[in-house]
Amino acid sequence: MPGPCCKCEGYNCPIEATVHLIGGKYKAIILWHLIGATLRFSELQRLVPQATAKMLTQQLRELENDDMIQRRVYPVVPPRTEYSLSEKGKSLSPILLDLCHWGKEHLGGSGSAEAGQC
Repeated sequence: MPGPCCKCEGYNCPIEATVHLIGGKYKAIILWHLIGATLRFSELQRLVPQATAKMLTQQLRELENDDMIQRRVYPVVPPRTEYSLSEKGKSLSPILLDLCHWGKEHLGGSGSAEAGQC
């Protein structure tokens, strides 16, 4: 049985704070694909085809604002933007891997549980 939750900054418990950070419609999927990778917007679009460009942009902005990912813009024509995990985002990698394993075990998923393969 879980112990009592502490009072986190603006949240009632740490679970609420964590879900806020990664609970967006595509945030966990984006973070998953960025484990060990630096990807351009178009690559993320291919990896998360169910997300519209607008929704993907919104989710990326929120992740960047929460310091979960880093965005790097190169001053070239056409502009090139790359996304990667920040140190804070990297700290979620084991949790995302556990979520992948749990999903495969309990929901009948198939394939490898390596980053980007879930």
